[in-house]
Amino acid sequence: MQSLSDFAVLDSANDDPLSSMVRLLRQQLGLKSALISVGKGAHLISRALDGAPVSTALLLNSLTSSLNTTDSILTVTDAQSDARINRAALAESPSLRFIAACPLRAVEGELLGVLCLLHDEPYVLDAAQHASLLVVARFAAQFLEQEAQIARQAQELEALRDSERRMALAISGSGTGVWDRNVLSGEIYYSSGWKALLGYADHEIGNRIEESYTRVHPDDLAYVKATIADHLQHRTGEYEVEHRIRCKDGSYKWVCSRGKVVERNAAGESLRMVGTTTDITSKHELSEQSRKTATLLTDLTDEIPGMAFQFQRSADGDLRFTYVSAGSYELFGVTPEQLLSDPHALRSTIHPQDLAGYLHSFDSTTRDLTPWHYEYRVLIPGRGVGWRQGDARPKQMPDGSVLWHGFIADISPHKSIEAELQVFATTDSLTQLSNRRWFLVQLEAELNNVQRKAEHGAALLMLDLDHFKKINDQWGHTVGDQVLRHFAKLLRAQLRISDTAGRLGGEEFAVVLSNADTPKAAKFAERLQEELKSAPLIHDGQAIHMTVSVGIAAITPSDDKVEVSLSRSDIALYRAKRNGRDRIECYD
Repeated sequence: MQSLSDFAVLDSANDDPLSSMVRLLRQQLGLKSALISVGKGAHLISRALDGAPVSTALLLNSLTSSLNTTDSILTVTDAQSDARINRAALAESPSLRFIAACPLRAVEGELLGVLCLLHDEPYVLDAAQHASLLVVARFAAQFLEQEAQIARQAQELEALRDSERRMALAISGSGTGVWDRNVLSGEIYYSSGWKALLGYADHEIGNRIEESYTRVHPDDLAYVKATIADHLQHRTGEYEVEHRIRCKDGSYKWVCSRGKVVERNAAGESLRMVGTTTDITSKHELSEQSRKTATLLTDLTDEIPGMAFQFQRSADGDLRFTYVSAGSYELFGVTPEQLLSDPHALRSTIHPQDLAGYLHSFDSTTRDLTPWHYEYRVLIPGRGVGWRQGDARPKQMPDGSVLWHGFIADISPHKSIEAELQVFATTDSLTQLSNRRWFLVQLEAELNNVQRKAEHGAALLMLDLDHFKKINDQWGHTVGDQVLRHFAKLLRAQLRISDTAGRLGGEEFAVVLSNADTPKAAKFAERLQEELKSAPLIHDGQAIHMTVSVGIAAITPSDDKVEVSLSRSDIALYRAKRNGRDRIECYD
């Protein structure tokens, strides 16, 4: 546990590594809840939860028999239709649909707890998600087993201390693992307990210091001798060293040797040194397991696409990253070391147009202690623009600082899909103008501008290609589509940035001219008609001439809805068609 604290991996003084595991797992998979319950059978209790609170006592009890007989993930795609889930469990959690339960077992197979993923919609894990769940389950089981080992060792240590106190009262001046060295003669006495520590009988150990050094591991010998010399030369108040020592069977144990000079001559030279030797092999093994677990947790965060981080804002406003995973370089082109030394290195990559919003979002979560969620763009040299999504939870610390545990993901592919879907939903696929629905939305926005701003005017034009049916009949629908695209291209060339054009259906089009009155709209229509006459569609070497009829109406503040404006322009268009086509009529 000390090693985990030293590495500062994913946790803090107030954060359980199990909580970090379920939080990262739920964020990666995008599910409603992720939790770890510990215990056995019907006695499972929640240990770590991320996401919406959910009662799992009856639910896990429904699956106890299955979990006791499997080492793999138990998946319930839809709890509402799965016979393994009893009705009482469903009544307790009526919104629950998807369940993935993975037993957490000790090396010997003992069930330590369950890792659960829960969702309020049916869900199916893909192969990668299945593998990620197994990896996190393995880490969680290792952590729980090591935690249990630590607890057992603490109990054993306390029992040993009680025993040592009783032994000290019963046998004053002696104990297991005691040694007594004559510094001048080089003789050393070992108690029976000390010899038994290494597997020796009383007569199998010599009494020379030179022999004792042969049992010290070669890699530790120089360190042991130097530590003893420092104490003998008054440079340290006592002797204490951890090292490996060879047993009778040839194996090595880790021991802690403590001692002190208890006799010196008048010149201050050391005469006698007494001490004890303690077997700390299990402690070192546990420390090594903890180190490996810390390494595994670091590897986990480094392998997940994205950046896991811990960020702190002190009471006086000082900012710093306290942990950054390796994904920072992929997301921002900045290494974890750079961010740990300079937190503003990340801010420098944020798109200038999004920086103010980014800073405001962090100020808000600091002030209100609400979860942070923000989508923003980054500019990375050599890579261009990308989209990032940040999520973090703030925690008020006793010293007045705020600590975030969070995750930042690359959402550029999702944003590209969103943009494509937006174009698909708002654009007429044939002409690439706005479709009817999106044009009406923009017309509604223009009407709102006219009603809010007294000086703002706008005009609406309805356009209809003349004799389009004849073109289709003579040339076919494929050429008819080319005619519509050709007309849309000419129309688009006449538009300003503030103007909007759309295809309402068939050969009927509409245009909204912002900051324009009917005379300006009429001029726009005249230019369009002239362009149409001078640039016919050429198909197979033949020119296909076309004309357009135009009806114009002003958009007025008194129009209570867009249909009123459309009706007036439609009336003007009907008049243009009725009066011979290829005309421009304004609603009077």
